[in-house]
Amino acid sequence: MNKELVEKIKANPDYQKLVKTRTAFAIKLSIAMLVVYFAFILTIAFDPSALGVPLSADTVTTIGIPIGMAIILFAFVLTGIYTKRANGEFDDLANKIKNAVKEN
Repeated sequence: MNKELVEKIKANPDYQKLVKTRTAFAIKLSIAMLVVYFAFILTIAFDPSALGVPLSADTVTTIGIPIGMAIILFAFVLTGIYTKRANGEFDDLANKIKNAVKEN
């Protein structure tokens, strides 16, 4: 890619919108995941007995197991949310930028 094309893409308002929107969205999802994950880890570190409570009187499975599984599921959900938006809004903007560059 030559420098002129790169500068043309960078100057495109749709490119600037894409970068700003995608970055802000990724940061929000990352913060959500980090809050959930670190809350779990800090609970394990400072109050492990809270996650060590058995699910019922006659089982060895503790409440920490389904909570840990929920955190993994939460990560998959966040990935799905990002993918859905990336395949929709972000791809549309990227295609709009490509078409604008091809026309000029």
